[in-house]
Amino acid sequence: MTSCHVAEEPIKKVAIFGGTHGNELTGVFLVKHWLENGAEIQRTGLEVKPFITNPRAVKKCTRYIDCDLNRVFDLENLGKKMSEDLPYEVRRAQEINHLFGPKDSEDSYDIIFDLHNTTSKMGCTLILEDSRNDFLIQMFHYIKASLAPLPCYVYLIEHPSLKYATSRSIAKHPVGIEVGPQSQGVLRADILDQMRKMIKHALDFIHYFNKGKEFPPCAIEVYKIMEKVDYPRNERGEIAAIIHPNLQDQDWKPLHPEDPVFLTLDGKTIPLGGDCTVYPVFVNEAAYYEKKEAFAKTMKLTLSAKRIRSSLH
Repeated sequence: MTSCHVAEEPIKKVAIFGGTHGNELTGVFLVKHWLENGAEIQRTGLEVKPFITNPRAVKKCTRYIDCDLNRVFDLENLGKKMSEDLPYEVRRAQEINHLFGPKDSEDSYDIIFDLHNTTSKMGCTLILEDSRNDFLIQMFHYIKASLAPLPCYVYLIEHPSLKYATSRSIAKHPVGIEVGPQSQGVLRADILDQMRKMIKHALDFIHYFNKGKEFPPCAIEVYKIMEKVDYPRNERGEIAAIIHPNLQDQDWKPLHPEDPVFLTLDGKTIPLGGDCTVYPVFVNEAAYYEKKEAFAKTMKLTLSAKRIRSSLH
């Protein structure tokens, strides 16, 4: 781990997205509260904008209207000619890109926190899109330390074919926040409290950084996506086996090649297979049935960040 110093520009504009998926209610609830009373998210010299990302889906308490808003922030969709014929979420993505971007430009927001719930037992999870982002690794290190002894996991979705065009990806520093387990269309006080604390610690980190605090070199443990695993299916494409009881609620726990992962209705156990231990995430996530994903395999690794300090100090 190198102690080389990285001077970062101070953070000026931050957005907090809730309702990217309209039935994941913790982010919706918090953002609506902060739109009414944002005192707890304000920090001196920092613009923090809470924002409901998919208002139509929020109103219907459904994940999306026409297509998944959290998958359409690619340059092709963002560059399409605005038309009523476009799916609602593509039109909404263009509006969001205009308000908080444009994506990959100097004018885009510095940080977007995108708030999500999962039905999987993933606890507090931070989603990282770039393993070389010293600033975010430092922030995640700070959040993890501040939440301790409550565990906080980091999911690295850096993958050539599995990375998707998230709503937060229009920011210079995109941050996904997942907290669960929580059923769709339901609120839980413990889950809300955990997400609220994650945002508090993140904003505190930004505040200290902007004030000139130097953060020494650090390292964090992350879980990097390897592949997504579908349910076993019959010749009609229908699910033919369910998550095995031994795997249910075991997100982040080691899963060995001989361990059972699926169970058929006639009692047959299907093991993981392969030749290495993996760490499952999004186990039996309700929203991923349509995406043909029973869970994702990850590998555990350590990321290091250089010492950082605001370039103004």
